[in-house]
Amino acid sequence: MVATADAIYFPIVITSIGVIVSFFCQFCTRFQKEVDTKLFYQLVISTVLMTIAIIPAVYMLPVSMDMSFGGVIYHATNWKLYGCIMMGLWSGMIIGASTEYYTSNHYSPVKDLAQSCEYGPAPNIIKGLALGYMSNIIPIICLCATVLVAFNFAAMYGIALSAIGMLGCLPIALTIDGYGPISDNAGGIAEMSNLKKSVREATDELDAAGNTTAAIGKGFAIGSAALVALALFGAFITRVGETNGVEVKIDILNPYAFAGLLFGSMLPYWFSALTMGAVGDAAQLMIEEIERQFPAIMAGAEADHEKCIAISTEASLSKMIAPGAIVILSPLIVGMVFGYIATAGLLAGIIVSGIQIAFSASNTGGAWDNCKKMVEAKQLHRSGTPEKGMLCNYVKSIQERGDAARALSGNNNLTTKQAGFDMEPNAEKYRIVQKGDPEHAAAVVGDTVGDPLKDTSGPSINILVKLSAITSLVFGTFIAKYGGKIFE
Repeated sequence: MVATADAIYFPIVITSIGVIVSFFCQFCTRFQKEVDTKLFYQLVISTVLMTIAIIPAVYMLPVSMDMSFGGVIYHATNWKLYGCIMMGLWSGMIIGASTEYYTSNHYSPVKDLAQSCEYGPAPNIIKGLALGYMSNIIPIICLCATVLVAFNFAAMYGIALSAIGMLGCLPIALTIDGYGPISDNAGGIAEMSNLKKSVREATDELDAAGNTTAAIGKGFAIGSAALVALALFGAFITRVGETNGVEVKIDILNPYAFAGLLFGSMLPYWFSALTMGAVGDAAQLMIEEIERQFPAIMAGAEADHEKCIAISTEASLSKMIAPGAIVILSPLIVGMVFGYIATAGLLAGIIVSGIQIAFSASNTGGAWDNCKKMVEAKQLHRSGTPEKGMLCNYVKSIQERGDAARALSGNNNLTTKQAGFDMEPNAEKYRIVQKGDPEHAAAVVGDTVGDPLKDTSGPSINILVKLSAITSLVFGTFIAKYGGKIFE
């Protein structure tokens, strides 16, 4: 590793620059009108400014440095280290843009998802899962490119710098991530306070933007978790080598390494199963409590909110014991029984498998949530024979459709396109989907499935990836000395 003090303090300087740039970006919020566009532009602007602002800090580094990892010497320059930071910084921005495309209701993936609700919940679930799997492609390509460039430039120090670069705009990432829950809770408060319907509609629109920005924040967290865990993995290998006095190289053909890789790849699935099961169990208890209170509430009694809060609190604590034990104990048990080579394979498997599940779960859940918001905002319509009691509109010309759209919206300035009407001249029958319609029910099913994915399993995978690597590093010396003795 780099021995100079300047190289050690360099990441702190980068972080400080990121804080200053992010603070400046708050003054750029007045340049756009739409909330989601405004928040995403914060990310773009901060990335561009960081690219420029880091340049003076590069000169605090030595012009040339030699780094050793795995018995190989890497010749790095200060501009190569700058390149490592840029790879992480711009990869994070591209991951954010990809996440917005797959989760925002302004783009075709969520629009197609909403249209699939016309055929029931099954197509919505199928297409939602496919959307999440597809959303892995761009982030993984970005991470692969970042790892290849950063490692060839400066070994594990380059990987660590790329992680610092991806987290350079962390204040902005945290801002856009925190916006979603704030707007969501605002909608809940508006509904519980019996405010005007227009208030709830406004908060729903803000919440739809918040779902996208929250997914972007999760994308940053997942990508940085992969890079940080890889850097910790390198530190674990270095510690084991220093303990045993040899250069450690992990061969994938080694049976212990491959067995550890397979077992590690399974752990994120096991972890996700426990977290999602916990959500399901808590939801069942909540429903039972609501059904118990419902007759009394309908008779005029006040709801016992404290009981429902107690159910959520107890479940959130007790149900997380098993997932937490998996994170802490699995590296230790594998290391003590099979040795440090198996532990190295375990960490590699957790990283490779975990980030795929995390990206997919986060984007699928965000897309399903925005799909439901799109239906509830009356942005979904379909042709067909109207059913009794549903809002219907028969028109035969573009002019009539425009008049009908303005009448339905109550806003004479609203265009036909904004009202969600198809402008094809041959389309003559339309039905705007309402709450309570089968399409809305299908969207609600998708959102119900997606909530534990995007709010529980997806984000918690980051903890599995990082904490398992930290645990292995902390006990690395112990595992290197005493691990694997059982098979000697």
